[in-house]
Amino acid sequence: MATLLPPSTQASEIVDMRGRTVEVPDEIDKLSIDDGRYLVALSLLVPDPVDLLAAWPRDINRLGRASYERYREAFPALDGLPSVASSADNFDIESVLAAAPDVAVVSLGRGPTDAQVAQLQAAGIAVVFIDFFTDPLEHQSRSLRILGRLTGHESQAEAYLAFRREHLERISARLGDDTPAPSVFLEAHAGITNDCCFSAGNGGVGQYIDFVGGHNIGADVLDRASGKLSLEYVIASDPDVYIATGGPDLQRSDGLVLGGEVDAATARESLERVTQRPGIAQLTAVKTGNVHGLAHQLLNSPLDIVAIEAFARWIHPQRFADIDPGVTLETINRRFLAVPYEGTGWIDLAASR
Repeated sequence: MATLLPPSTQASEIVDMRGRTVEVPDEIDKLSIDDGRYLVALSLLVPDPVDLLAAWPRDINRLGRASYERYREAFPALDGLPSVASSADNFDIESVLAAAPDVAVVSLGRGPTDAQVAQLQAAGIAVVFIDFFTDPLEHQSRSLRILGRLTGHESQAEAYLAFRREHLERISARLGDDTPAPSVFLEAHAGITNDCCFSAGNGGVGQYIDFVGGHNIGADVLDRASGKLSLEYVIASDPDVYIATGGPDLQRSDGLVLGGEVDAATARESLERVTQRPGIAQLTAVKTGNVHGLAHQLLNSPLDIVAIEAFARWIHPQRFADIDPGVTLETINRRFLAVPYEGTGWIDLAASR
């Protein structure tokens, strides 16, 4: 089993996303991660991301079953890795101690308490916080650089970040203070329950709507990255654009089904279904067909540039008519990802009418 290359600077300190200066070994053999989507980030950097891992959380729903199976097929050692707690659960220090990574990579806003960090460090395990969710536009690049530093693949991280930056700048260059800001309702995990509506607020995915020149109605009433909006509020706001997110796991609840093993016809049918719920069906965006669906596996990871381009086209279709997230994803698959992203990542309702 290969040893990871030490960072090119041979430095023993790294500043993580909590602003902590962390001492890390000059030579790092193994990492643990608390979010399965970090496999995607690692696969942008190295040809075998599983070989880097001492443990992972087995949160297969975050990857999607089809994506998980592709990782298993490419890297059979994934099945033999010990489990640690997901960032969606309470931190389990015993499982990390048992896995004995050189570095535990954990999620900002969750992860271990300060006391647990001290315990891990006393056991010789460095703890490094990264973030692909709470402040994605600011933290994505820094977090990927941290992973590049920990794995000794800084040049690969910089190559991908240059690609991402080029695409972000192409969007921002076309927007100005006089750009109209259509109102947008983003419903996360659309149809997962019968009540309405889990949405983006200030920060998180809502940043993408702001970045591409939209007005996120959730940010007007939610003071955090996400939360629930009442159906009455959504109806009164009557947004210009409706964007729903979903994944393969929502099939159980008749929600929006998108992602790895989902074909376009199935995705479009599920998007049609979630828009026919009482109240949602009466929205102007739905009546005019300005309705779109996105696989939530394309969020909360460095693949978010694909989602951002989709948002740009949906919110300002004329201004960004020449931007094609499909071409961007194909380039990422070909140039960067060890395990290509496959399946239906996004869908438009208007295309079915």
